[in-house]
Amino acid sequence: MEFSLDDRPADFAAASHDAAAGRGADWWRGCVLYQIYPRSFQDSNGDGIGDLAGITRRLGHVASLGVDGIWISPFMTSPMKDFGYDISNYRDVDPIFGTLADFDALVAEAHRLGLKVIIDQVLSHSSNLHPWFVESRSSRDNDKADWYVWADPKPDGTPPNNWLSVFGGTSWKWDSRRRQYYLHNFLTSQPDLNFHNPAVRQALLDDVRFWLDRGVDGFRLDTANFYFHDAELTDNPPLDPGLQSEMMASRNQPYNFQDHIHDKNRPEVLTFFAELRALLDDYGAMAVGEVGERIRGVELMAEYTTGSDRLNMCYAFDFLSGNMPPAQSIRAIIERFEAAGPDGWACWAFSNHDVERHATRWTVESRDTEKTLRLAAGILLTLRGSVCLYQGEELGLTEADIAYEDLVDPYGINFWPEVKGRDGCRTPMAWEAGSAHAGFSDVRPWLPVPPEHAARAVDAMEAEPASLLNFYRRLIAFRAAHPALRSGAIRFLDAPEGVLAFTREREGERLLCLFNLTDRPADCPLPAGFDPRPIAGSGFGGRREGESIHLDDHDGFIGAL
Repeated sequence: MEFSLDDRPADFAAASHDAAAGRGADWWRGCVLYQIYPRSFQDSNGDGIGDLAGITRRLGHVASLGVDGIWISPFMTSPMKDFGYDISNYRDVDPIFGTLADFDALVAEAHRLGLKVIIDQVLSHSSNLHPWFVESRSSRDNDKADWYVWADPKPDGTPPNNWLSVFGGTSWKWDSRRRQYYLHNFLTSQPDLNFHNPAVRQALLDDVRFWLDRGVDGFRLDTANFYFHDAELTDNPPLDPGLQSEMMASRNQPYNFQDHIHDKNRPEVLTFFAELRALLDDYGAMAVGEVGERIRGVELMAEYTTGSDRLNMCYAFDFLSGNMPPAQSIRAIIERFEAAGPDGWACWAFSNHDVERHATRWTVESRDTEKTLRLAAGILLTLRGSVCLYQGEELGLTEADIAYEDLVDPYGINFWPEVKGRDGCRTPMAWEAGSAHAGFSDVRPWLPVPPEHAARAVDAMEAEPASLLNFYRRLIAFRAAHPALRSGAIRFLDAPEGVLAFTREREGERLLCLFNLTDRPADCPLPAGFDPRPIAGSGFGGRREGESIHLDDHDGFIGAL
């Protein structure tokens, strides 16, 4: 399949959706999802906060990219202490985002456009305002007394063990009514549910079924490796000193001194995954799990997705922090996953709502930001696995520099200025370059729109055939047109330093993919027996010169073997 710069967005979408048709229950394998952070996508009612009706209004843009579906971050009823990741009612829409009718309209429009709908499920913890927790904390002998993780203090009144919260300090909060501590891996207003209790697991599955009955196609599972804790409440050991230094270099906080083998990453979680998978299979739905682990995340991804009674796919944070990784690091991460779970399935991402945007992280040392962003897209969309793009990634939006007085993220407020939190990647989407607040809202938004984002708005890039936005459209269509890229096997090849080289193969189609991650040209000698034919439409300029492929800096080559 070949595209010129004059092809219109609708053609890209049609090509991708046509190629995606007929995959049935396995549609998720190799899919491309587009993550929407609802507070920041589109305000439809003039309150400065994005909402479900706003998402529906802008779905045409998402469909024009040619992606397979959307992942919507939390929109359920919540006091918003952690912006929706603290749910007080799993079966309703928070009024700031709209109503259940608005959600049903969104699903209908997404399906009309050929988009699957994935929603966030925050199951490891609830809000402290959830009726379950209100009842649980009321006494030690009520019906839900053990629906959360409660423990007596040590004889001296201190917390039950040394577990720490991701958001700082101990992960135990004293409750004066029960005269016990409760566990919270995140904010004190986010008590952890007790997954050792079968009634808790069943109640959560019933809430999942509620949304399946409303037509959703799957779920993104927040902090899936946090579901279970060690029932004996054993202290975590210290992390290996070498790993401590590595972790503290990226996130300088006490949490990273511990090896979290007792407060998360527990083997018991596979019990719940089997129960969940059985329910999802009844509906032909899927689940992608977030593995909040930087040390052994790839291995947990493999463990959680191996076999037919676990999660469909997972992602971890190996590509979601730090500068552009060297070619050998990308290869090592993928090969670790392939070795640990050859029949597992990964979902790769370079940016999301929790991390600094890779348009900033990956271009710090780049001489040409645009070429680097195109290279990143090429790598992401040719690796074995599924893909998640974060809203604005197709525009090359950078991390916003948010003033302290404008911060709203509790994580950033707690650790500022060393850690600025997650507000910089959550600023509103840029739609219209010449409109107030870049077309996101008619009033001042909940987070400011940086001027540099407005200059890269959708309408500005739409009008430029060679823009990054249209490059993404062509590349997604190119991926959809080649089964080997979507779900074929991967095999890495030795290559000059700084060059990532691999083949993708499926059903007789065999492709050679080369990417130069350096700021200098590279010549890649062809292995014996390799006679690649360039494929039009990939958007990369690598070319054959004798028995080598010549790559300019931050360029690639995709050819048929």
